[in-house]
Amino acid sequence: MTVIHVPGSKSVTARALFLAAAAHGTSTLVRPLSSDDTEGFAEGLTALGYAVTREADAWHITGLPAGPAATDADVYCRDGATTARFLPTLAAAGARGSYRFDASAQMRRRPLAPLTEALRTLGVDLRHEAAEGHHPLRIEAAGIKGGELTLDAGQSSQYLTALLMLGPLTAQGLRITVTDLVSAPYIEITLAMMRSFGAEVTRGGPDGTVFTVPPGGYRATAYAVEPDASTASYFFAAAALGGEVTVPGLGQGALQGDLRFVDVLRRMGAEVHMTAESTTVRSTGELRGITVNMRDISDTMPTLAGIAPFASGPVRIEDVGNTRVKECDRLEACARNLRRMGITVTTGPDWIEIRPGTPRPTEIETHGDHRIVMSFAVTGLRTPGITYDDPGCVRKTFPRFHEAFAGFAELLDRPAPAGTDR
Repeated sequence: MTVIHVPGSKSVTARALFLAAAAHGTSTLVRPLSSDDTEGFAEGLTALGYAVTREADAWHITGLPAGPAATDADVYCRDGATTARFLPTLAAAGARGSYRFDASAQMRRRPLAPLTEALRTLGVDLRHEAAEGHHPLRIEAAGIKGGELTLDAGQSSQYLTALLMLGPLTAQGLRITVTDLVSAPYIEITLAMMRSFGAEVTRGGPDGTVFTVPPGGYRATAYAVEPDASTASYFFAAAALGGEVTVPGLGQGALQGDLRFVDVLRRMGAEVHMTAESTTVRSTGELRGITVNMRDISDTMPTLAGIAPFASGPVRIEDVGNTRVKECDRLEACARNLRRMGITVTTGPDWIEIRPGTPRPTEIETHGDHRIVMSFAVTGLRTPGITYDDPGCVRKTFPRFHEAFAGFAELLDRPAPAGTDR
């Protein structure tokens, strides 16, 4: 049995940074993810005037419940969607200040309008400096009274997460009615973490689509960041192809919905064993074709696409239209790369179907997307010679991915995928 220690969750680390910055007192994040995205978030907090001290396995953040200490700041959010969506929301709750937020060209292309329109509805003075609904933007903070909102979170659950975390910082709280929601398990992460920092959200209305967030702020805490379930999906998928892997720290009761990816692998024929402390996936020698709705775990869609050619029948992934507005159009990126490898692929607006075949090596067009690289690294376990036009983009969430995956491949007695020495 191979044991792999996966780095901390990006999603959990980003939420913990927001909540710690908003809390009374000093919080300690234990084993947070250290990557381009999370370091960019921490640097953004520093630019806003929050005290952030980073050690190897613990980050300490002194909260400022009244808002940023800096009254004027220019924050660069890099490629980080959580940074680019959460930090402006945090700054908007401040009592006073002028804050400009910009991001990479990749992040500038990604949509922001549902969130910024919601903030404007709450009375926030917010202006997009170039394309409406995109970075860069400027906020003139003067506190937020609160009130009622209607929100479409069908493109990204991060819009709802940002507003939920904002709620306790408003004077009167928030009542948010959600008309559409994608990646719903991420909202469960948000609600659980808010409880850990002392804030409680209630859900009502039809299908729990109305969220009521009372005012009152947050209290500091020591918070342990669990391993990243999206990152673990590459190792689980590799084991399903041939081998066995155990990931400690992700077991029964884990916060992250992306751990449900192992249920997909189970349906395809892999053996899955989960305890309170860990999850194990083992190959049975066969992967079956499957039709699966991945709306709630869409970040793992590319992982499944990477192993789909090796299934005994077609793999059809449905309800993943939101993957077209991630770091790249992930649905099309997967389809294009698989076709370049000689695999028959058909697509629609929100689905992709991949037929069995023998992939041939090619250079993967990554579009600067970490998940495209890591997903096709799994394909590379059975297709030696795959290379990437930008292998280094994994620094976004897993800077040492190539080294770690090469070591894992060696334990599985597979050739080391390309990119390990980049």
